[in-house]
Amino acid sequence: MSVVPETVKAVEASALPKTMKAVVAHGPEDYRVEEVAVPKAGKEEVVIKVEACGICGSDLKAYHGSQMYWGGEDPWMKAPVIPGHEFYGIVAELGEGSAEKYGLQVGDRVTTDQINPCGKCKFCTTGKYWMCDVHNIYGFQKDVAEGGWAEYMKFSSTARIYKITDGVTAEEAALVEPMACAVHTVQRATIEFEDVVVLAGAGTLGLCMVQLIALKTPKKLIVLDTNKKRLAAAKKLGADLVINPLEEDAIKIVKDLTEGYGCDVYIEATGHPSGVTQGLEMVRRLGRFIEFSVFGSEVTTDWSVIGDRKELDLRGSHLGPYTYPVAIDLFERNLLTAEGIVTHTYKVEDFAEAMEMAHHPEAIKVLLKP
Repeated sequence: MSVVPETVKAVEASALPKTMKAVVAHGPEDYRVEEVAVPKAGKEEVVIKVEACGICGSDLKAYHGSQMYWGGEDPWMKAPVIPGHEFYGIVAELGEGSAEKYGLQVGDRVTTDQINPCGKCKFCTTGKYWMCDVHNIYGFQKDVAEGGWAEYMKFSSTARIYKITDGVTAEEAALVEPMACAVHTVQRATIEFEDVVVLAGAGTLGLCMVQLIALKTPKKLIVLDTNKKRLAAAKKLGADLVINPLEEDAIKIVKDLTEGYGCDVYIEATGHPSGVTQGLEMVRRLGRFIEFSVFGSEVTTDWSVIGDRKELDLRGSHLGPYTYPVAIDLFERNLLTAEGIVTHTYKVEDFAEAMEMAHHPEAIKVLLKP
């Protein structure tokens, strides 16, 4: 039985409105709700009616003018652009050849990778599309990769599109993108049964990772965060032990639990420089340090810890390559949940209120629902 609400009907191309409400980023802290043109599907393109799009931690950093997004002569953020990369929606218009290419019909629930790959560079042609050299990501580049903080959005002819099955709830569908990223991160960690795993950061991505790490059944899963609500959620979702580093000596606790050696795996998902330095001290010699976060500023540390002192296996994790079907399947089989993660929803026109809530410690995942 479908979980798509009866009130949600597919919009035929001929019935699409000419304009829509959307959040448009013009510059740091200059985001406006505007009436803009509804995108049209060209050859092998797909237009969706957006059902929900999350506000990500990277969106907050971009909003506040992080150098990563706005700095340099050729900033990554190409404004004016509609932000939003944690989206899903209903197929509203199919361009020429797109139905055959993707096996879609109007009314299907779908999403796509947050990257819009060029399909031509060295990385795309060797199957490593998530590292595309052009690297257009939905919600950051105007025209070629407009995002989902709008009533409609367009997937390009090079998109990798995934159907969202009926057994996935609306809230779970809204978490497919962060869950796909979390799957990739946990895969990069190559967690073994005897591993003591420390996950730093229990935001949306962290709480997705908690569930996935628990499915790997490590010896112990320890979650660190400074937010008590998020720690409680992590405990409920599968953490064996939760620690607030502001209230307890997290490094000492972890080392005491591991005969003084330190954890086998440390996953950094805080986005704060202290999460890096803490992890380098907490992980054991020959351990695995997985870096996921996007930082708002440069992080400095003693790199001799990585090489000369500990010979660490340092691994990065970027986006969710080939993992969207995995996330959808795990939701479908009720092995993952969105319960306790999606906390607030707002209409597009209430964007200012939504952004304010996204900064609030009581919020975890805030959604815009057109």
